[in-house]
Amino acid sequence: PSRYMSMVNVRSSYGARRLALGLFALLLAALFLFPGQSQGLLDYLDGPVGQLVRVPLEAVSSLDQGISTMWQEYVALQNVADDNRRLRQEMDWLRGENHQLREAAAATQRLTVLLQFKEQAAPTMVAAQVIGRDSSNRYRSMILNKGESDGIQKDMGVVTPSGVVGRVVKTTGATSVVLLVTDPNNAIAGLIQRTRDEGIVEGTPQGRAKLKYIPMLSSVKEGDQVVTSGLVGGFPRGLAIGRITAIDREEGALFQTAELAPEVDVNHLEEVLVIQTPHGESAEAVRRPDGGTKRQP
Repeated sequence: PSRYMSMVNVRSSYGARRLALGLFALLLAALFLFPGQSQGLLDYLDGPVGQLVRVPLEAVSSLDQGISTMWQEYVALQNVADDNRRLRQEMDWLRGENHQLREAAAATQRLTVLLQFKEQAAPTMVAAQVIGRDSSNRYRSMILNKGESDGIQKDMGVVTPSGVVGRVVKTTGATSVVLLVTDPNNAIAGLIQRTRDEGIVEGTPQGRAKLKYIPMLSSVKEGDQVVTSGLVGGFPRGLAIGRITAIDREEGALFQTAELAPEVDVNHLEEVLVIQTPHGESAEAVRRPDGGTKRQP
């Protein structure tokens, strides 16, 4: 019986230790899982148990706060990254819209200049847009979005406020083809503004222009302005063609030839004006205050 009682006491002692360890483990789990509430409880108890677990509890609480702070900072950084991504998308959209607005403003400015020139010039003109260019290099030409239905006919002159562009050589109902002033097959009657000597302006294979048949006794020089003479149909008198950059005087030749830099950059045109008034009308006509016109001498 004494042996039996000894075994019972051992088992009871072992069970009590297991129960105590279990309760202690449960208490620690509660302390670690709920450090904020446990801290207040231990402050209230302020007993040996509280003193025992205070240090690890404070460590756990500090770690919990650190993790919470890091998580909040991570979430904040994620929000900042999302905001930056959204702002970049808005900036890209605004940049594209800005390009469109700038292009629209540039087009409006060009059309305003065309309209002002059209109102001030004596000839009747039709505005047209460039919708194509000759890519074969056989001819230097461009295609307009206006044709016979708009009153455009063959041999009509094409200009901008800066000067001569070329001449209409072919038309359809809705389009027309313009042979540029830089094409060797084009010929326009020109006039040296300073000396009043006349000649024929033709294009060159290099994409420039030249003034042929200048009298040998002419005092033409580099920098002289060449304008339309108005003697051949399509262009009125006084429209700018180009400026002389070099003069060729061959010994024994009957005429001089001058190289021209065209006034108009024909390779970057988007809008032009087609002259509909028959030749003989002068671009040097000046409006009087009463609304009429007078001619320059």
